[in-house]
Amino acid sequence: MQHPSVDVAIIGAGTSGAAAAAFLAERGLTVLCLERRALDEAGARWVNGVPRASFHAAGVDLPQGDEHLGGPHPAHMIAPGGRAAVHDHDVIDVDMRRLVARLQARAAAAGARFVEGATALGRDRGVLRTSAGPVRCRWIVDASGLGGAGLLGTPALAREDLCAAAQEVREIADLPAARAFFAAHGVGPGEAIVQVGVAGGFSVLNVKLFDDHRAGVLTGSIPALGHPSGKAMLDEFVAAQPWLGRRLFGGAGPIPLRRPFDRLADDQVVLLGDAGCQVFPAHGSGVGAGMIAARLLADTLATGGSLRDYEVAWQRRHGGLHATFDVVRRWNVTVDAAALGRAFATGLVDADVLRAGLDQALPRVAPRTLPTKARALLASPALAGGIARTLARGAAIRALYATYPRDPDRVAAWGRRVDWLAG
Repeated sequence: MQHPSVDVAIIGAGTSGAAAAAFLAERGLTVLCLERRALDEAGARWVNGVPRASFHAAGVDLPQGDEHLGGPHPAHMIAPGGRAAVHDHDVIDVDMRRLVARLQARAAAAGARFVEGATALGRDRGVLRTSAGPVRCRWIVDASGLGGAGLLGTPALAREDLCAAAQEVREIADLPAARAFFAAHGVGPGEAIVQVGVAGGFSVLNVKLFDDHRAGVLTGSIPALGHPSGKAMLDEFVAAQPWLGRRLFGGAGPIPLRRPFDRLADDQVVLLGDAGCQVFPAHGSGVGAGMIAARLLADTLATGGSLRDYEVAWQRRHGGLHATFDVVRRWNVTVDAAALGRAFATGLVDADVLRAGLDQALPRVAPRTLPTKARALLASPALAGGIARTLARGAAIRALYATYPRDPDRVAAWGRRVDWLAG
């Protein structure tokens, strides 16, 4: 590679990196995107649930054809002793291989250049050092995934803040047996079985039929808390279900769950997507958040703003929501499957609350549910108290995020207050 001079160098051509390349190039900036793998291997290689609202907010067309595997699918949340059904959420199933390819093609059409097999080695003022040679640039976007490229000095992630997830799409070898499996769980065709608490409070086994020929299995857990990994859970489930046939595609890997890093940028480098923990902590999906962050970054830079302007805007607009659900996630890991079942059965956690988590939005308590929740408070005071404290902490944290400091020297003290509220 020659030594180019560009406005923006992007590290990583997965969802958030390719989206940023597209949005920035479309706003007239010169863009070079580096990917350590082949372009057709960049990013997630599995099916991910993404709210349609995220595509609208990012200015990305909704998936069509083979990229859209269906949905929204009614989801049945099941735990021992209780269940809740969410019928009208906003999440669709997206083949991430095809979404990443579409975003890369959009970026290339706008003039962004891609270099495969290149890794970031470090930075100097105005220069990104890479395995393919130096790149002169004004800004560096680190969209290289979990752990990032290490250019901003972010803190190490605690093992307890890592979800080990796995997802596979498989052929259906025996359709009547597949339908019988869903019927045995009281779930209709085209609906999802979402068993929660199967390996600790924060864990899931999500199974659905995309059509008469393909099924999807998604698992996730936190192994650092003594539980099997999502891949181990998936393999065990597949082995026990003879109606599941040949593996078509899928993948596995760790996902950061903690609230976004307090610092997402300096005057030269900005973190995007998983590299900045811009992942929805309630269930570990970062696709929508990464695209929205990429759009905000492009809009900020193209209108004369700085990386610091972007950082402040993202934290104030979106950080509080993510941090609130990080508090929910932290509560989630402290309870067992039976407690989750009681929360469903009593109505403490109902379809409205679960829908908000799926849609990556704050829950709204419907007045009609207040009598049910009042009875639930009396029936399960300890469980209700834990949920009430979690909600109160979340509200306080959202208020604090609305005051995210413009002065970078004040961020450390602000972050300590957030940590204290989060417990």
